Amino acid sequence: MGEYELVHTIRFESARKLTKVPDGHPCGNIYGLSFKLDIHVRGPLDNETDWVIDFDDIEKDFEPLKKQIDHNYLNDVKGLENPTTEVLITWIWNELKPVMPNLTKLVLKENEKSRVIYSG
Repeated sequence: MGEYELVHTIRFESARKLTKVPDGHPCGNIYGLSFKLDIHVRGPLDNETDWVIDFDDIEKDFEPLKKQIDHNYLNDVKGLENPTTEVLITWIWNELKPVMPNLTKLVLKENEKSRVIYSG
């Protein structure tokens, strides 16, 4: 029997200010983003449920992180003092992977044109 890859998207809104950009760079100002996070989970089909994982379980596993970053100022979160999208996706991975061992990839979209892909 093969493996499946499930993708579940979670949306959250955050404000940030990038602290390591050159003077005058627009990202040195506080601004908000509507992030979309694709959470990729891979595994075999469970014989009892006929699914890999319940999408609701993905939501529940992410909820403690969402409480920290949704509608909040990212710079105030420990580990996100310079919250580039690369830093943010790595922080999410490090927090999520211990509770979601079948996590294979995260895709964090900061707008319709820009995204970061991270596989740990």
